[in-house]
Amino acid sequence: MQLAPQHRIYACFFLFAVSMGALLARMPDLQMALGVDRSELGLTLIGAAIGALTALTFASPIIERLGARTTAFITVLGTSALLATVPWLSSAPLVFLILVLEGLLAGSLEINLNVEIDRIEAQLGRGVMNRAHGFWSLGFFLTALAASAIRQAGVPMHIHLGVTFAFVLIVGTWIISGMRNTPARVTHEHEEKAPLIALPTASLLPLCGIGIAAFLIEGAGIDWSAIYMRDVFASEPFIGGLGLTAFTFFMAAARLLVDPQVDRFGARAVATVLLLLAAAGVLAVWVAPHPFVALLGFSLMGAGCSAVYPLTVSAAAQRTDRPTHINVAAVAQMSFVVFFLAPPLLGFIADYAGMRIAYLICLPLIIYALFSIKSLPGRKIADAPVAADVEGEQEKARILV
Repeated sequence: MQLAPQHRIYACFFLFAVSMGALLARMPDLQMALGVDRSELGLTLIGAAIGALTALTFASPIIERLGARTTAFITVLGTSALLATVPWLSSAPLVFLILVLEGLLAGSLEINLNVEIDRIEAQLGRGVMNRAHGFWSLGFFLTALAASAIRQAGVPMHIHLGVTFAFVLIVGTWIISGMRNTPARVTHEHEEKAPLIALPTASLLPLCGIGIAAFLIEGAGIDWSAIYMRDVFASEPFIGGLGLTAFTFFMAAARLLVDPQVDRFGARAVATVLLLLAAAGVLAVWVAPHPFVALLGFSLMGAGCSAVYPLTVSAAAQRTDRPTHINVAAVAQMSFVVFFLAPPLLGFIADYAGMRIAYLICLPLIIYALFSIKSLPGRKIADAPVAADVEGEQEKARILV
């Protein structure tokens, strides 16, 4: 079966999310298996953040040399293989080390897929970045939905993650083997050697702030929603898993459907509305008197953070001051790592102030992101439809006269 280049990237995003989502959906089980409290679990999970930060800082030149296809093979299949080993490990330090390696591959995957989809966008002449990230969210949603039933049925974690890896290995090998490296688009104004270390410039910091807010919300929803439902409402595994399911469903739906709204209203307006939805969701989770109110809050959080990070990546990729992969890596470095730092940060707060209060840490960053929203582009084509309508009405008037 012949697949378009963007469809292969969609599949890579999907498979990576399936692998990661399978482990994150089993966080309560992993905590019990390791015999650690929430703070210790958070410290264990920080290994992924360390690995991702290292890759996002130093891996860009290596990815450029390897190309998209080879990098996808290593990162998509490698992350799944490493995550499948976690249930077999008997101690938190060993899990930490595996997650450092997984983070190295995950950070490299983030650069590779975002740069490749940006190059495909240039060839297509239309935006597909949000849709690509939508398949990431779709993978999380389907995994969360399946995991709720799997946990309820009492399927052991090592079997769950092992079957997930087998699926990713088979499908990923077929999908990635047909990839072709898309030619780079030249967007930088000055031909100069790309820096070896990807660090954000001062002009990129507002974009980084927006991405950080989006990823903290995403990390809070994906990593801790199941534990929140268990600890706050003593929910059974199926109901507890619905928090993650609702979050990922609305995130996926919004990402898959938002591109026409971005074309119509611009990235700035869309991101503003989404961030306000996310803030409403955080407040609902904080005050929720009933599990279904919390599920509504997780739904709003998922929709609210959905397209914010993809819009940030697109804005960074289209800048002309440095090569695309450097700007994408720099924004991802600050944003993607927060996704991994959310577990320990929220874990510490939850241990000392409770799970409800832990979610409030998202609000200051949402406010900062709203103040930085001007760094995103507005409407690309302003008033063109209006002008056309006016000319049409004038022509009708002349005919009537």
